[in-house]
Amino acid sequence: MKIALDYNAALRQPAGIGRYTRELVRAFLRLNTGAELVLFYAARDLPPDHPGLHALRELQAEFAQVRAAPIPLGERWLTIVWQRARLPLPVERWTGPVDLVHAPDFVLPPVRRAPTLLTVHDLTFRIHPETAHANLRRYLDRAVPRSLRRATHVVVDSESSRRDLERLMQVPPAKVSVLYPGVGQHFRRVTAEDKLAAVRHKYELPEQFLFFIGTLEPRKNLERLMQAFERVRSTQHVPPFELVLGGKPGWLSAPILERARHTPGVRLLGPIAEDDLPALYTLASGCVYPSLYEGFGFPPLEALGCGTPALVANTSSLPEVVGDLGILVDPMDITAIAHGIEHLLTEQTLWMEAATRGPSQAAKFTWERAAEQLWHIYQTIGQTTTP
Repeated sequence: MKIALDYNAALRQPAGIGRYTRELVRAFLRLNTGAELVLFYAARDLPPDHPGLHALRELQAEFAQVRAAPIPLGERWLTIVWQRARLPLPVERWTGPVDLVHAPDFVLPPVRRAPTLLTVHDLTFRIHPETAHANLRRYLDRAVPRSLRRATHVVVDSESSRRDLERLMQVPPAKVSVLYPGVGQHFRRVTAEDKLAAVRHKYELPEQFLFFIGTLEPRKNLERLMQAFERVRSTQHVPPFELVLGGKPGWLSAPILERARHTPGVRLLGPIAEDDLPALYTLASGCVYPSLYEGFGFPPLEALGCGTPALVANTSSLPEVVGDLGILVDPMDITAIAHGIEHLLTEQTLWMEAATRGPSQAAKFTWERAAEQLWHIYQTIGQTTTP
């Protein structure tokens, strides 16, 4: 089987959908299914020394069944041609004939004859439209429903997202499969004291802190989190602690950054090296992630893998991800978030539960399992659809 896969996000995005795509592709290749992967991408805006291209060349050197298919347009122009102008330039023009096209980032390219698989990670643009730029929201409002109608089959990251597709986009349940992403095996508690000391020194971390990691954007609900943090910190109920925010600024982040810089006890770390995350989770007094909406939500599960308790919103996929191990709070209620923080800092049984059962919860979600399910979906689409 020859599968064409949109690799644009994998080349350009260090986290989020880029990381999802890279991890899933690598796990799929390790299955040794015999399938050929043709990775297509907009190439004109990528310099030859781009880190993503270097990683792609390494992937090709490791796996003979990988072929790159660069398209001689920049990403913006490719989006204009395919999604805004909707010019019928099929992706097979660059990939050659394929048995299936997989688009892991919300929208499908034009396809000549092959069946298609579409990944929709969440419906934030519909459920919380206030958290995205108006132009992006308008684009997704048009492009995603159109891609959903064209797709042979759809995969989502959680049961919550599957229900949202049925409720908001009227996608028949039989057309959708839940394919849970994985948590890397390196998300385990760090016991090496020298590594912990080095990471504490590198980021100038306080002795006690709550840790958030993710793109700093409105959907992550950080302004309410900081207000709740201020309330708890002003009481005598908890030991001294700080709130550490890791991650790069995203869209509409100016008010978040402004509040963070003027809230005593809040630290902005900026982008975090992937290799440092297990130590940061291990050092933290807890992971806080009261996001308004998540298609999956990696950080709380990664924290549990490291034996660290997590506070999450009681909405979307987050209860599904943490099971019965998370502290669930109403993300719109600052008082509820504050009470959850107090509970996180003072309840020792939470730490014992996270230490003993957290790794088992994280181990339910593996890239190997996701890749095996993806291969089954590929085969099913190929068997039931005539190109």
